[in-house]
Amino acid sequence: MTATSQALPAAEPAAERIAHMIARGVCRMLGELGHGTLTEFSLPNGRRADVIGLDRDGRFVIVEVKSCAADFLSDGKWEDYLEYCDRYYFAVAPDFPQELLPAGHGLIVADSFDAVILREAAEAPMHAARRKAQLLRFALTASGRLTGLVDPRI
Repeated sequence: MTATSQALPAAEPAAERIAHMIARGVCRMLGELGHGTLTEFSLPNGRRADVIGLDRDGRFVIVEVKSCAADFLSDGKWEDYLEYCDRYYFAVAPDFPQELLPAGHGLIVADSFDAVILREAAEAPMHAARRKAQLLRFALTASGRLTGLVDPRI
């Protein structure tokens, strides 16, 4: 099994548990909107997107999950994701202090069962060559994770 398909241990720190629950709700919502999703998706710049979605038109959305105010305030890398998506969102739990988040990006509130978009993200189309390369990376990553479920030795 891959790390994204394993159940989380009971002793996991609270912030990680909250982040996992938010990501799950975001993936469910994006799936209902027709997106394929992956979690912990590696980007060419060395960053890992918490959630990335691909819609039927080949557009990418990246969702940065923030489990608490300290998680957001200590993170200066979120802008490194912007050139790898057409739309960018922050996803937080219902009790997160939303006024901390930049107003210029999308906002999703989620729990482990569902998510709601409170603020739509502005569309900023990706460069065509970057989109093509990322589409291939997305497909190969998804294929590798599915194959790992069938044969964990691969």
